[in-house]
Amino acid sequence: MFAARAIRSMKKVLVIHFSQTGQLDRAAEHFTRPLVEATDVDVTFEQLQPVDPFPFPWPFLRFLDAFPECIYLDPPPIRPLSIDPGATYDLVVIAYQVWFLSPALPVTAFMQSDAARKLLADTPVITLIACRNMWLMAQEAMKTMLADIGARLVGNAVLIDAAGSFLSLFATPLWVLSGNKGPRFGGLIPRAGVSDADIDACDRFGRRIVDRFRSEAPLDQSLLSGLGAVTVDEKLISSERMARRGFRAWGKLLRALGPPGSNRRKPVLIVYSVFLVTFLLTFLPISMLIKKLAAPLTRRRIAEQKHYFSQPSGMTPGNPGRE
Repeated sequence: MFAARAIRSMKKVLVIHFSQTGQLDRAAEHFTRPLVEATDVDVTFEQLQPVDPFPFPWPFLRFLDAFPECIYLDPPPIRPLSIDPGATYDLVVIAYQVWFLSPALPVTAFMQSDAARKLLADTPVITLIACRNMWLMAQEAMKTMLADIGARLVGNAVLIDAAGSFLSLFATPLWVLSGNKGPRFGGLIPRAGVSDADIDACDRFGRRIVDRFRSEAPLDQSLLSGLGAVTVDEKLISSERMARRGFRAWGKLLRALGPPGSNRRKPVLIVYSVFLVTFLLTFLPISMLIKKLAAPLTRRRIAEQKHYFSQPSGMTPGNPGRE
C-alpha cells in the first residue's frame, strides 16, 4: 500500500526546449535542478530538433531571411518527439529563445503540432525565456498559441542580456553572427548574453515548484509570484509594437517573393538590412527619448501596460533578479 501511495504522489514534469547557443539549456538546467534532485518528481527533457538545422553562427543574409517566417509564425518541419504525445504531465516547462520578436521557429512548429495539442491541453505550463531584452510580443504570440490548444499558462520567467538595452544592440548580433560572445574593443562592447549569476539564480523557481507539489497546492498563476520572474521595461513596450508592425510589412513582401532561401529575396533583404540599421541607430533612440519625456503624462497607462505584460508571474519591486 505504501508503494502504491508513493507512485501516486510522484509528480511528472516535461521540459520542452530548443537552444542554439546552449545558454537557454543552461537556464533550463538550473531552473529544474531542484526538481531533478527531488525524489518525488520525475523530470523529462525533450529537445526540439528541426529537420533542417538552423546554423550557428548565422550567415548574415540567412539570419535576416528567417524573420518573415518568424513574425508570421510559419512552422518549419521538426522531427517527431521522442516521448509519447499521449502522456500526461503535472507541469510542462517550455524554454524558448526570441527570434525577431517571436518564439524561435522550432518552438513555433512544436506549438502548432498535434503533439503539442495532446501534451498541453488542460495542462499547467511555465514559459522560460532567455533573450536580448525584447520579449513582450513573443510572449503575446506564445499566449495565443497556448490558449488555442487549451493549455493553462501559470508562470513566465524571463532572463535578459546583462549588456543592457543599448549595448546589446551591438553585442547580441555580433554573437549571433560570429559565435563569439565577446567582449570586444577592449570592453567597449560588453560580453553578450545572460549573466551567469542570473542563470544560477533560476533554481529559485524550481524550489518554489517543488514546495507547491509537496503541499498539494494547485499550480495556478500565483506559482512564481514574488520571485522577480519578469521585469517589464516600459520604454520598450511601444518600440516592440512598432518594430513588429515593421517586421510584418517587410515580411509580407519577402514571403510574396518566394520561400526562405529564394534568390528573389536577397536584394530586398539587403535593402532591409540598411533600413533596419538606420532605424535602430536613429529613429528608435529618438522615439524612446520622446516617450521618456512624455512619461509623466502617460504614467497611469504605462503602469497598466507593465502590469499586463508582467502577468501571470508579476513583478517584484526593487532588484528584479532576486527575491
